[in-house]
Amino acid sequence: MNLELINRIKSHFTSTYTAEPLMIFSPGRINIIGEHTDYNDGFVFPAAVNKGIVAAIGKSNSNESKAYAVDKDEEVSFSLNTLKPSHEGSWENYVFGVVSELQNRSKVIGNFNIAFGGDIPGGAGMSSSAALENSVVFGLNELFNLGLSKEEMILISQKAEHNYVGVKCGIMDQYASMFGIENNALLLDCRTVKSKPFEIDFKDYELILINTNVKHSLSDSAYNDRRSVCESIADMLKVKALRDATEYDLEGIKDKVTPENYQKALYVIQENKRVVEASKAMELGDLKTLGNLIYASHDGLQNQYKVSCEELDFLVELAKKSSHVLGARMMGGGFGGCTINLVPKLYSKTFTTEASKAYKNRFNKDCSVYAVALSNGTHIIS
Repeated sequence: MNLELINRIKSHFTSTYTAEPLMIFSPGRINIIGEHTDYNDGFVFPAAVNKGIVAAIGKSNSNESKAYAVDKDEEVSFSLNTLKPSHEGSWENYVFGVVSELQNRSKVIGNFNIAFGGDIPGGAGMSSSAALENSVVFGLNELFNLGLSKEEMILISQKAEHNYVGVKCGIMDQYASMFGIENNALLLDCRTVKSKPFEIDFKDYELILINTNVKHSLSDSAYNDRRSVCESIADMLKVKALRDATEYDLEGIKDKVTPENYQKALYVIQENKRVVEASKAMELGDLKTLGNLIYASHDGLQNQYKVSCEELDFLVELAKKSSHVLGARMMGGGFGGCTINLVPKLYSKTFTTEASKAYKNRFNKDCSVYAVALSNGTHIIS
């Protein structure tokens, strides 16, 4: 964990609010495989990482609450009695949304102050939003003895994002951030919201993230659009979600949907199968099969689900050209963010140096490289 970040957030809180805070760490997450399957009641394979949000939180004697985004050096004051969403795209909606969902559940909280900051790279598809929501709900639960279970907390975080941020996200991000286990990835069934931890031994390999540092503006609207396509095809198939459909079922309505939407639904059905196969490969320590599944996942996201972009495709093609990289794909909602790469530790410096140079030559901008370790979920920093 980033000690410099912890100290910075704590000192900002104590100097701004002259009180000792409760300190919370809430991690970002990666997803090894299983993209856009979560809102289809499917399987995903995420893990919490050692980058995240640090929040300092404490009760306030004032007649209003305050939230301070340290990295932006912005503070908002708000009344618990007159909460409503702020303007679209503003960070405070993540805080307001959590408070509002607690109130919807008749949970009584008093005024509080919170200061937070993080080391999750912005726009990297590592769910800084879920980490922030979880840090707020976890902190308030502790501060006001609300007695919430972790399961209840992640549903509050998810609803906050639906109702205050306007993104109809699945449960994966909040779940992985809250329930992460060090050195484990979680095979999560998004219908039952139950997971099986898989201890990950990448042997001589490591996970490297390469951030394109682009975020194409399509992302939120395209996300909600893909979601409604999946729901309408599930309705046509008379199943609860695409998780329940087979390729054979889908073939039966091929003439009733556009070729584009057929491919989107086919991608979800195939990706769901890939996640289960990936978990088996993990158990067997078969990294080559895992890598092939990761490459196949990107191919589907690029050509069937159509949520990739030129920059992501370029980085995955570079990985494919290397005989050393076992697998690479875009990670997250799409249209920018990171690729996740399974690279030999001995080769990772060479690979990332070459990839960074090629990316700069092609797009005239820098990409960023991070190695990540798998971490525990949201917890109090003692």
